[in-house]
Amino acid sequence: MTLWRQVLAALNDDSLDDATREEIIARGAAQLATRRTPQGVQATPDDVMRIAFEEFSTLLAGDTARKALRQTHRQG
Repeated sequence: MTLWRQVLAALNDDSLDDATREEIIARGAAQLATRRTPQGVQATPDDVMRIAFEEFSTLLAGDTARKALRQTHRQG
């Protein structure tokens, strides 16, 4: 399943526990933060948390945002 389908499912699936939902949304927010950051500048955990709140109405913990950002950097 693509990341964006997972994010949409996480936003709508009440059967997921909060930690799993937060992790999936954090990965989506990290990808958006990375894509929206100007070239040559790295996205920060604060960017990930801001985007998660603005785009998905979800508050992320700093540790979750950092972990998702590291995963995104490894994949990119």
